[in-house]
Amino acid sequence: MSNELFGLLALVALFAAIFIGFPIAFTLGAVALGAGFVAFGPMVFDLAVLQTFSVMKDTVLASIPFFLFMGFLLEQSGLMERMFTGIQQLLAGVRGSLYLAVLITATIFAAATGIVGSAVTLLGVMAGPAMIKSGYDPKLSAGAIAAGGTLGILIPPSVMLIVMGPVVGVPATDLFAAAVIPGVLLAAIFTVWCLVRCWLNPALGPALPPEMRATSMTAVIKDLAIGVLPVIVVIMATLGVILMGIATPTDAGAVGCAAVFVLTLLTRRMTMAKIRRAAYQSLEVSSMILMLVAASNLFGAVFSRLGSAEYLASLLTSLALPPTLMLIVILGLIFILGWPLEWVPIVLIVVPIVLPIVHAMNIDLIWFCTLVAMTLQTAWLSPPVALSAYFLKGVVPQWELKQIYSGMVQFMILQLVGVGLVMAFPQLATWMVTRN
Repeated sequence: MSNELFGLLALVALFAAIFIGFPIAFTLGAVALGAGFVAFGPMVFDLAVLQTFSVMKDTVLASIPFFLFMGFLLEQSGLMERMFTGIQQLLAGVRGSLYLAVLITATIFAAATGIVGSAVTLLGVMAGPAMIKSGYDPKLSAGAIAAGGTLGILIPPSVMLIVMGPVVGVPATDLFAAAVIPGVLLAAIFTVWCLVRCWLNPALGPALPPEMRATSMTAVIKDLAIGVLPVIVVIMATLGVILMGIATPTDAGAVGCAAVFVLTLLTRRMTMAKIRRAAYQSLEVSSMILMLVAASNLFGAVFSRLGSAEYLASLLTSLALPPTLMLIVILGLIFILGWPLEWVPIVLIVVPIVLPIVHAMNIDLIWFCTLVAMTLQTAWLSPPVALSAYFLKGVVPQWELKQIYSGMVQFMILQLVGVGLVMAFPQLATWMVTRN
């Protein structure tokens, strides 16, 4: 058997093991070391050391713990609840006000943290009971919460974009700039959809009943001042300096961490137990991501040395498909793989495999990465797996799983519309990059 085919066989074995349920990082390392030892002998261990050290020296990846700590601190601080309450009360007389409050809160929270799973959970805890009490449609409610919670995948400072940057050889700052407009576009599409549906059918999202409204505007303004302004400060302290080129993502993440820490202490709702919990969560998630990056780098190095990546790329390019059609095929593959897999193995395994094809087709890498991020966000809302559904079901048990799925499908279709718009108009992803 040739080295090229042996590499493809190793890839099939890898995905089979992941689908069965083996831990991804250890599976990546084991398959890479096993296949590499058979093909190259003991040299594979030297390759493993080199790849691990290359990850350790990557300064961009050092920003991941900072942004994770920011997000978990905000989650523990109660600022998100104050933000949601303030926006909800400000829009109390509007049809679908809770939908608007969920989506606005989710967009701001995404821009401040880049976290997905906890955002869906927290939005469900905050908005679910109020939506049920107000007689909101369970399907549309579940869809709005799940879709809003996934915006953190795309909107900077997205952890996924930080990881994807070194994989494709594009600065994370450029990916951040490229993702801003598509992220806001998706949030706007979700909002318009909810407003139009509530306008056509008021029963889907009636205005808040009088007993649920604030008794004074002073309390509403206070909640907005405490809940929204600090988060905007965080966004300006992190995302702003990154997009303006003043600081690297790592430097900005450190500044953002300091800003969040001070702000959460000022709320007087932060305790040492909550800080410790946020630190443990950050350590756990960042360690998992960095172990995956190191293991995937080793697998990628072995796969490339076997010549399998070039073989696969030449095989696909020989089909002589137009670049647009080839891009649709790649995104379709990523969309399908996003059902059973999380973004980490797709970004670290699949994207490097298709990258030679993208180069051969002269597809803009920044545009491509933005489309991949949007497609992976869509996969979070795609049955039968759709992790967002299980996060939401866990905190709002009153909603049936089929109702949650039905609502998520609506927003999945809306996300596909967003992907189509960015495909049709690449400037939506590249404009801010060229401006910088």
